[in-house]
Amino acid sequence: MLYFTRWKVLAIVLTALVVCLCAVPNFFPEAQVKSWPAWAQRRMVLGLDLQGGSYLLLEVDSNYVKKERLEAIRDDVRRVLREAKIVYTGLTTRNDAVEVRISKDADVAQALSKLRDLAQPIGGLMGSSGQRDLDVADASGGVIRLSVPPAATLDRLRKTIEQSIQIVEKRVNELGTVEPLIQRQGTDRILVQVPGLQDPTRLKELLGKTAKMEFRMVDTTVSSDQALQGAVPPDSELLPSASPPNPPTVVKKQVLVSGSELSDAQPGFDQRTGEAIVSFKFNSAGARKFAQATSENVGQPFAIVLDGKVLSAPVIREPITGGQGQISGSFNVQSANDLAILMRAGALPAPLTVVEERTVGPGLGQDSIAKGELAAYVGSILVIVFMLITYRLFGVFANIAVAINVAMIFGLLSLLNATLTLPGIAGIVLTVGIAVDSNVLIYERIREELRGGRNAISAIDAGFKRALATILDSNITTFIAAAVLFYIGTGPVRGFAVTLGIGIITTVFTAFTMTRLIVAGWVRWKRPQTVPI
Repeated sequence: MLYFTRWKVLAIVLTALVVCLCAVPNFFPEAQVKSWPAWAQRRMVLGLDLQGGSYLLLEVDSNYVKKERLEAIRDDVRRVLREAKIVYTGLTTRNDAVEVRISKDADVAQALSKLRDLAQPIGGLMGSSGQRDLDVADASGGVIRLSVPPAATLDRLRKTIEQSIQIVEKRVNELGTVEPLIQRQGTDRILVQVPGLQDPTRLKELLGKTAKMEFRMVDTTVSSDQALQGAVPPDSELLPSASPPNPPTVVKKQVLVSGSELSDAQPGFDQRTGEAIVSFKFNSAGARKFAQATSENVGQPFAIVLDGKVLSAPVIREPITGGQGQISGSFNVQSANDLAILMRAGALPAPLTVVEERTVGPGLGQDSIAKGELAAYVGSILVIVFMLITYRLFGVFANIAVAINVAMIFGLLSLLNATLTLPGIAGIVLTVGIAVDSNVLIYERIREELRGGRNAISAIDAGFKRALATILDSNITTFIAAAVLFYIGTGPVRGFAVTLGIGIITTVFTAFTMTRLIVAGWVRWKRPQTVPI
């Protein structure tokens, strides 16, 4: 156990040195580190509790989710009955259900059969509960009622939350922030933490917009003044302008191309006028629809609608077959960039409202850092003193290994660009105790071997050999606990689990391999007859 080949010594020393050097960028100003090569710029990111930032708690509009579902059911009912050529009247939404009256009693059974085909298993085709997302019942008198059961509503709300989290994450990441925390909280809320962002105003504006973009034709059969007096055709609607005091526009309800078929959007400037614009590009399906729509409506204006407001209504001069175009309007650089972010990230499936907002100042973060550092210093000093008093020279060896251990933890955290939080600092302090505990196991085993009559070198060798199994058992069980915390935990709990898990890996390396290498070098140099332990 005390014999190391030159290659093994070189591998151990190089591993420790390289990992420790990964922590170096954290000791230099960020501006200076950015001038280094890209591979040397990796560093730890301080969490919200250490550097301050913005905290938002968003709530998904569950009533909107229900309303959208009922409107979709109503459209499906209309489509199915028309395809089956079943005459109906009175298709309405009433009391969280869709009701339709079948004109002929003889068609009721066929209508029930057709409409029941709309129901799908909750959770998709792989749903195993046996429940359906739609209840279709005969309400007598030729009336068929379609209602959404509570389980289906919860499932749809869950999917809406999951989709919203993905879109919120895209929007926040587009701001250029580092390591935002975005997670579900409860049944209908999303928690957003953005370290380093002290002004949440722009963040709230981005997250508060549904960003439902549509391309529709302008209805030129009626003017906006006539529409304001109530003369709006049934297949059109009057939409306000996104840039007041521009007048509202009468827009047809039919959507030519939706924002979901956009593949990219970038801010830019019009080369002729110099004003800020947003250039967009469709995917293949969207490009095909857009080309067909513009080819059939040359000379007619079409409206670009965002969240129910008309951004612009240009006239189609010629067919646009390239699958790309641009939006101009009263944009400045930031508003054009924000619109491009919203278009790239996609539309939220339901509106989000801010129910709680907090801004953690950098002063509070510095106070947390100071307290964390104080706890780390005091804990480390007490451990160092204890090891020196109890094990003397071997205590010095253990302290050197612990110092290398802590440096390697910071190096690995930097290499992973991990976020360091206050619980993470607690995990590092705990790791110091775990690392020392491994050395204690080895040293106490050496003492037992000495009391058993072994000579110095034999006792040291047997102590390392027989303590290995105990060290591995204790650290593996702790690592399993850290893995469980990481898997089921959120936010700060995960930060604690990450530092603890990394600390356990470095502890096994330093407490057994590094300490053994140091002791082996001392034995080869001194050839001791007694062990100063």
